Amino acid sequence: MSDSQPSHGRFRNPRAQHNFIGRTCSIVGVGSYLPERILTNADLEKMVETSDDWITSRTGIKERRIAAEGETTSDLAAAAARRALENAGVTAAEIDLIIVATVTPDMAFPSTACLVQEKIGATRAAAFDLEAACSGFIYALEVAQQFIASRSCDTVLVIGAEKLSSIVDWQDRNTCVLFGDGAGAAVLQHRPESHGLLTACMGADGSKGRVLCVPAGGSACPASAASLDQRLHYIRMDGRETFKNAVQAMLSAGREAMKRCEIDISQVRCVIPHQANQRIIDAVGERLGATKEQVFVNLQKYGNTSAASVAIALDEAVAGGHVSRGDLVLLVVFGGGFTWGAAVIEW
Repeated sequence: MSDSQPSHGRFRNPRAQHNFIGRTCSIVGVGSYLPERILTNADLEKMVETSDDWITSRTGIKERRIAAEGETTSDLAAAAARRALENAGVTAAEIDLIIVATVTPDMAFPSTACLVQEKIGATRAAAFDLEAACSGFIYALEVAQQFIASRSCDTVLVIGAEKLSSIVDWQDRNTCVLFGDGAGAAVLQHRPESHGLLTACMGADGSKGRVLCVPAGGSACPASAASLDQRLHYIRMDGRETFKNAVQAMLSAGREAMKRCEIDISQVRCVIPHQANQRIIDAVGERLGATKEQVFVNLQKYGNTSAASVAIALDEAVAGGHVSRGDLVLLVVFGGGFTWGAAVIEW
């Protein structure tokens, strides 16, 4: 296997000048899983004071998937992982490391990644969770890249998985219409003669953490009768403040990622933004200069699946022929924390 850095006339590999080890990191297989149950806007009309027109006009969401009773985040993650492994032609026994990005772990510990390890039979793999909310998948890709570049691992399984229905306040019409359940996975390896993950820009602003959060359940506010009565174990969000920060952060990260690679938006085959709100997607795509044909959207079917969002979208974009070998893909994300990020990938 050659470890030489490939050359490419269309762009610069920002890692080449400081990655003295010389191993690139590519996504060699993707997969996703969505629960069978579909919750439509019409269904929500029967649960809270809302309407299909109100939800669609403000978010672009028409329906979302809801996990079955007893179906856990690790179940969703394991199902997506199996599909990604099959797509990559890799066995569970070959996995060196599993990273699960999630804000809805099965339990505080052990990690969801450890539970996935057992479910897919990856007995050789180390495993841990990463929590960066909706930005988790990009954060996890960058962490995985470091393990492969350093030769600590040859095969890393990265999963974004969420059962957000377990932390949604179904009495809050402003937030319950937004979220859904699902998982997406990617298998990462060094692939000779490919740049793979060219760059990843990540950022955070903890001063705005309370704008989008689940207040209770941690050490700051442990579970109690009072926290349950006040419904503090559910998602709380200032929608206007989140929107404003999301557009600016995603735009800045996307531009920085392209700048590092010395490319412009015309060289990007597919832009995959975090699937949270159609207005956010439109604003980011327009300001980046992307055409509607370049921007991949599946928000209308699944709603916001947090860390799973861009992972599911990437799998569907590849399966649908929107991405082919050698194409440049731009991922841009934003989530609670606040966290944000962008990545440029040569597919």
